[in-house]
Order: sequence, then C-alpha cells, then structure tokens
Amino acid sequence: VFAVNGFLSVATGFDIGLSTKCVVIPKELGMCYKTGYSEMRLPNLMGHTSMAEVILKSTTWQHLVHTDCHSHVRMFLCSLFAPVCLDTFIHPCRSMCVAVRDSCAPVLLCHGHSWPDSMDCDRFPGDEDTCLASVTKEYKHLHKVQPKPACQTCPAVEEFFTHKRVLEVFCDSNFAVKVKLSKRRTVFDDQEYNIECQVEFITQGSLLPYETQNMIQQWLLINDKCTQRMTPTHRPMVYLLVGNIAEGIISVNQVYRWQRKDSQLTLATQKWPYHKCL
Repeated sequence: VFAVNGFLSVATGFDIGLSTKCVVIPKELGMCYKTGYSEMRLPNLMGHTSMAEVILKSTTWQHLVHTDCHSHVRMFLCSLFAPVCLDTFIHPCRSMCVAVRDSCAPVLLCHGHSWPDSMDCDRFPGDEDTCLASVTKEYKHLHKVQPKPACQTCPAVEEFFTHKRVLEVFCDSNFAVKVKLSKRRTVFDDQEYNIECQVEFITQGSLLPYETQNMIQQWLLINDKCTQRMTPTHRPMVYLLVGNIAEGIISVNQVYRWQRKDSQLTLATQKWPYHKCL
C-alpha cells in the first residue's frame, strides 16, 4: 500500500537548529541509506518527528523506488523523507515533482492508489528558486532511453500447450526470457519478489542481455498482481515470459510455467534456432 499523510507544506516555518536536529540515516531507512549523504534533518518535510515514524512510512514507498518508474524517484522521495542536513531545507523543484509524478503515478494506479494530495506538485517551489532540479535536456540527449515495462492486464499462466504453438508465439514476439522466481518476506513482514538467477534468453529480439534482468524485475514489481499469481508459494518456480516492445513499452503477452516433466517447452527452445517463421 502506498499512502502518505501529513505533508509539511511550509518547511520554512522551522527554526533551523532549534526546531530540527541532524541525525544519522540508519540502514533501516533503506530507501535513503547510502544515497550520497549520511545525515538528515528531523522533523522531515513529511512532518515525521521520529526516526521510527520515518522508517515505517517510507517502507510503503520502497516498492515504488524499486520499480525505477523515474530516474529521480529516489531523490525526490528522499528529499522529503530524509532531507539533507544543511542550514536550510532544500525542497524538490516543482518540475522534478511533475516529472516523477507523470512517470510514477501510473504505477501507483496499477496498485490501486492515486498520486497523494500530500505530494501536490503545486506545493513545491519553481525552478527559479533554490531547489532540487529535475533531469536536464542535455542529460536526456546523452543517455539512451531504455524501453520501460508498463502496467497491464495479467496474461494467463499457460500450462497446456504444444511445442509448435510455442514456436508460433516466438515468431510473433520480440523476446522470450526464462526466469526463476522466488518470494521472501521482508523484516516488515511484507512480500518481496526476487529473480533468483540470471535470466536466460530464448529469443533476444530488441533486448540487450545486460539490460534485461532489470527490465524484467521492473515488470514484475509494476505488475505486482501478476507476480503474486506466479509465486503462490515461497518455493522457487521457473517461467518463460514472452512479449513485445512497441513504442518504448515492454509488455509480457504469454507466461509459461516451465516444469521439469514438461518436454514441450524444452523441445520448442531446441527447435527455435532452426525454425523458419511463416
């Protein structure tokens, strides 16, 4: 659940040095631990007055950070939850809020939550003020934009199929990746999904090997309901995810459970290098 309450909109009301104190960012605040600075101010820009409260409330956003929905989502959230210990509070700029909101709000919506009023971008200063600015156009130009997974309707997990049908699906797809998934509980009794081993390509298509594990991980985090369906137990399970990339969006269209007793997937992957698509 993503939920934020009590946004402190007028941080300038604090008497810095008297009303706030500098504290070390603990490991338990995983979202903002080791992000370039070691101390933060309390109370923070969310109005949290104790570290216990900061840790508790930040865990609800940790999942969003892992989806990598925007390159600055961690910086944006940490500027609110764990503001750097300077002589004054540095707010995120309105432009950064808008950029993060536009990229990450659809992910929140996928999980059944709207962008919170407490993070209304109109509450943040304009770029002409002293604030944390968003990514520059030059940065975007220099860095290749990778395809992104999006929230989608969960594909059914196929369990009965022939190798010929699988080959037809390969022909209509951009990629097919074999992954092993496991589920574990976090210290906060939340569920966390993990790609247990290196992803293994069946068809590579438009994806580069070193990018794929991160992209598939993002897809699993964004499409949390699909992942829950695929990991009913904590026992590791192997799946073949087959999908397409269109207009920079990665979508998974077919999911096959890869069981040892099932020879059809193995047969399809053995025949694929020699298969001629119609």
